[in-house]
Amino acid sequence: MIASMDDESTKPDNRLLELSLEAIAKAWKNELTVFDERPSKEQRWFDTWPGEHYRLLAALVESLQASTVIEIGTFTGMGTLAILQGLPATGQVITFDLLPWQTFENTWLAESDFKHGRVKQIIHDISAPGGIAPYQDIFNAADFIFVDGPKDGITEANILENLATLSLPKNPIVFFDDIRVMNMITIWRRIARPKLDISSFGHWSGSGLIDWNG
Repeated sequence: MIASMDDESTKPDNRLLELSLEAIAKAWKNELTVFDERPSKEQRWFDTWPGEHYRLLAALVESLQASTVIEIGTFTGMGTLAILQGLPATGQVITFDLLPWQTFENTWLAESDFKHGRVKQIIHDISAPGGIAPYQDIFNAADFIFVDGPKDGITEANILENLATLSLPKNPIVFFDDIRVMNMITIWRRIARPKLDISSFGHWSGSGLIDWNG
């Protein structure tokens, strides 16, 4: 589906444009060595040009010099590990899901990833009414938030609504996955904040950045 730009509610700001140019250049050359020697039999999507959105995820985190990253939707952990590679040694990724990471077939994650606290999973529904409130402090500490939900036309809209109840004082960049999936198009177009579609360098089904407090 092709959506016009002339009637979009907002446009990208300089921060998004500059960040994207830097991250795209990094993603082009970066190798995701974090996946080396892991036993998962899932297809290696991060090796598909341009790395789906995994190389871009690592590059964005690195470019932002993020120390705290939140992921909503762990699944097999491919995004989690890509984020982890972009973090400094003292950084942390906190990933939310409805199911423990061990329950997913072909998970890329291992117990050792959680050993030193650099990766933490929380089983909780962030999209539920008031669902973000118990973790307000975590979200307020975030430099980068990656939203990779079920694309059901409801969950992501509820996550956006819950995020809007917080001040998010660290001015995070929010990365929205799958913004070109039919159920996501209206949700993406309704976002009245500086935003940028960078799908050509990310996920074929859509990659969008939001400067949340921009």
